[in-house]
Amino acid sequence: MTAPTYLDRILRAHRAAAAADERSIQELLTEARRRPPVRDAAGALRAPGVSVIAEVKRASPSKGPLAPDLDPAELAASYEAGGAACVSVLTDRRFFSGSPDDLADARSAIDLPVLRKDFTVSVADLCDARIMGADAVLLIVAALDRSELQELYDVAKDLGLAALVEVHDEAEAETAVAVGAEMIGINQRDLVTFEVDTDRAVRVARSLPDTVVRVAESGISGAGDVPRLVDAGFDAILVGESLVKSGDPAGAVARLVRAGAV
Repeated sequence: MTAPTYLDRILRAHRAAAAADERSIQELLTEARRRPPVRDAAGALRAPGVSVIAEVKRASPSKGPLAPDLDPAELAASYEAGGAACVSVLTDRRFFSGSPDDLADARSAIDLPVLRKDFTVSVADLCDARIMGADAVLLIVAALDRSELQELYDVAKDLGLAALVEVHDEAEAETAVAVGAEMIGINQRDLVTFEVDTDRAVRVARSLPDTVVRVAESGISGAGDVPRLVDAGFDAILVGESLVKSGDPAGAVARLVRAGAV
């Protein structure tokens, strides 16, 4: 029998939590719809040049602790000072050492849209994202069947949340387009092995229509990685590990922004 992958273990934990959640979905939806208006994530990423989504990330399953003692508010403010267009926050506790408090603290410190980076598997997850203050959520095609993806995408839109739909190959990209995704992220990290293929984003981007916001995720270690993504027509890059370990997050973001300027 094949050993469970990182993705298997993460999804098993999230689906178990969703199954054990006894809260009323209708009450959650009502509460989520009462929250203040969201900030426009898709609009922020459509600005000229390649926008930077800078990530608040304490740890990862493959790399272990990255910056376990980071201050989410301080880091997010540094990202904004460096010119980031959006901030992503890991909220998964067990595998990434994040929390909803990290997102709330980061958002309260900045005026930028904030993406909740987590493994969304239920409508309750979307409601929680909206209630904790997220402006956008991540939907991973590899983690959901087609009907789940469509349902969650539609509910996210109903709640006012932008959805970054993450893909890893051309078949998943086709699925993302079919459900109506306006923002599609191409993750260069294989969620089974967690290895990075730095050609994946450029390769898969060829199958995306020009109308979607294209986001390259993972494997971007510095400004030198940006020009080829500019040439491939990307609107944004999502960068985490290299920023939280840089020692100068504002400067590191600023260098990425300059490299992506058109």
